[in-house]
Amino acid sequence: MDILIKQAKLAEDMGLKDVAIQDGKITQIEDHIEATASQVIEANGKVLIPGLVESHIHLDKALIADRLANKSGTLQEALQVTAKLKPTFTKEDIVDRAERTLQMLIKHGTTHVRTHAEFDPAQGFTGFDVIMDLKEKYKDYVDVQVVAFPQEGILKAPGTEEMMYQAMDAGADVVGGIPYNDTSAEEHIDLVFEIAKKYDKPIDFHQDFKDDAEGMSIEYLCDKTIAEGFVGRVSVGHLTSLGALPKERLQTIVEKMAKADISVMSLPATDLHLGGRGDEYNVRRALTPVRALRDGGVNMCIATNNIRNAFTPYGTGDVMQTAMLAIPTAHLGGADDLPTVLPMITSNPARALGISDYGIEVGKTANVVLLDTESVTNAIIDLPTRLFVIKNGKVTVETRKTVTLNS
Repeated sequence: MDILIKQAKLAEDMGLKDVAIQDGKITQIEDHIEATASQVIEANGKVLIPGLVESHIHLDKALIADRLANKSGTLQEALQVTAKLKPTFTKEDIVDRAERTLQMLIKHGTTHVRTHAEFDPAQGFTGFDVIMDLKEKYKDYVDVQVVAFPQEGILKAPGTEEMMYQAMDAGADVVGGIPYNDTSAEEHIDLVFEIAKKYDKPIDFHQDFKDDAEGMSIEYLCDKTIAEGFVGRVSVGHLTSLGALPKERLQTIVEKMAKADISVMSLPATDLHLGGRGDEYNVRRALTPVRALRDGGVNMCIATNNIRNAFTPYGTGDVMQTAMLAIPTAHLGGADDLPTVLPMITSNPARALGISDYGIEVGKTANVVLLDTESVTNAIIDLPTRLFVIKNGKVTVETRKTVTLNS
């Protein structure tokens, strides 16, 4: 066989297992496997998890925080700052920043990424084209889904509608949208569905990104998803407006979302940074209500969104670190809550992205990460080193660490 991982912990209530990998697939999972292998990895009780899934990120505008500051920390200034900077982006610049960011994700154990690549009549397809090229260049290290994303709106930016079709013709994997940044949220949603139906592609919206509940379109989106036969094929990021709703009103919407099987990507690094800026006291957390959505049967995910730009002036490309941020801020640290967090950056986003060949099971593609921890429950709060990352049955990342406590 190609790789034999010896004595790894796959679940808290399971004994240690050997995992055999051959021709890119997991071929055996047994208590003990006696066989020769090209590479033997001694796990020694360390935790083995499926590859991490970064389900919402913007590679094309990462690593620009040092160019022009968002001094107020508001969403409005973030949009203004980014709009000023975008005309300065060259192809070479975007390649450099996006590639460095993608490498950060890979080194931290990410094996699947969904990235929003934006375009508009003013900047053209430069950033989008770069991301499509990187998708191909890094295919042996990470599977990349590219979202055709109209950041500046569609209806209010003449020419963008045509560009949406061009992006899909060029190979975009997902139809993106941003209803709250257009002249009519409902017309925007209708148009995105029209495009998605034409190309038979899933949909991913930046949805209801506000501190209050004014002007929400999530209920319209739920109804549209069901009416158009897109149940299970729609995702939304942010959705912070839901956090402003009273329990009874929220519950009604959560039930609709569960019925439409709309996945939610909570983006705590960005939403905590930008949200609640107008509050002078009792400052709100400005997060989507993660626990209420999870408990209501909604497929709940955690993702990064931005790294070191006007929207999020920090980040390392480690989605585990983002999940750690969500634990205290979304009240996910309780004994019953903590075990639900790791799935929010593994199996839940894998389902949201439609990745069927995922998980540590015989016959699945070998996309796995060996963590420097012996507790599945504490896999996030330990913030463990990613000792080995295996993509498509090949070791792509190996980390060696020596720590000595001197007397």
